[in-house]
Amino acid sequence: MAADSGKSTVLVLLDLSSAFDTVDHTKMIERLRDLVGMSGPVPDWFSSYLTGRSFTVSINNFQSDSADLLCGVPQGSVLGPVLFLLYVLPLGHIIRQYSDVSYHLFADDIQIYCSFNSSEPHKLSSLTNCLSELKQWLNDNSLQLNSSKTETLIIAPDSAIPGIKHHLGDLSSSVKTKLRNLGVIFDQDMSLEFYSKHLVKNCFFQLRNISKLRSMVSINELEMIVHAFVSSRLDYCNSLFTCLNKKELARLQFVQNSAARLLTRTNRRTHITPILKSLHWLPVLYRFYFKILVLTFRALHGQAPAYIASLIQPYSSTRSLRSSGQQLLMVPRTCFSTRGDRSFKAVAPRLWNDLPLHLRSMDSVESFKKHLKTLLFKKAF
Repeated sequence: MAADSGKSTVLVLLDLSSAFDTVDHTKMIERLRDLVGMSGPVPDWFSSYLTGRSFTVSINNFQSDSADLLCGVPQGSVLGPVLFLLYVLPLGHIIRQYSDVSYHLFADDIQIYCSFNSSEPHKLSSLTNCLSELKQWLNDNSLQLNSSKTETLIIAPDSAIPGIKHHLGDLSSSVKTKLRNLGVIFDQDMSLEFYSKHLVKNCFFQLRNISKLRSMVSINELEMIVHAFVSSRLDYCNSLFTCLNKKELARLQFVQNSAARLLTRTNRRTHITPILKSLHWLPVLYRFYFKILVLTFRALHGQAPAYIASLIQPYSSTRSLRSSGQQLLMVPRTCFSTRGDRSFKAVAPRLWNDLPLHLRSMDSVESFKKHLKTLLFKKAF
């Protein structure tokens, strides 16, 4: 979504009902040939993978006769999501016809969104027209859009939301004040305040359960459990934590502190900094700095999606300056410190430009991550 704080954004999340079960095998092979350009024996390999499958229904002691599966891709398989994305590949061609609409495809979840200035509400007609065409294509290809799970989020000033809803037509009935997007709860202010509270509550629930195992497992095993159930939650999509204020960040840090105290069996009065240092745990703030900088490095080296790479631009000057050749990034001007300054487009260049030159000049992502963690560890402690 656009990082420009002067814009409003409408985000629509679409869910496909039983999508993996309704993929037509014949159409799948046709798309592999026509759209993807596969030729020779390769389409036959996929055909042999999809065909020849059967199923039965078993209830108590009764079992039905075996029947052939003429459609669907195997769920839980590595190829399943890939094959489904290939099947719905034409959706991308449809959406790209609308220049004002952007999209992301995640297996059977579809995101479409439109960003516009306050003087451009007419762009929302492209969004509604695009949605209508998507519904028609899905119906023509044996896929059903789950209307009850279609959710819309308007990211805009409160005063502008009623006018935006008016331009959404039938889509206005699906407008929510917050929605879950790939496990993260977005709100219309993009403050992520509700998500941080939900995350803190979830982590403490896990810590209470882990505390019951403390006498049953070794320290190393306990640390693995803490990382699996608590640290993984704190690290999930933590590059979005730039949206959080100091109060919410302090809540997340309190979670990490509590996990460290649980692991080391120390009380609340013990100073936490030496404990985190002994465990070699980066504080929450530096953990998401690490994530943002790694994303920036990948974007600069062609290892990140185009929509991320487009948000950062190398710094260039018309004059010969001392900063030339320092591999710096351009820091954009923003309108509001609470929104524009916290966007990836603004935060990533600032963090990148603060790195020493030898880090900015590295070519290997593994070496970059290793040296970056060392640098952040020294800053934190």
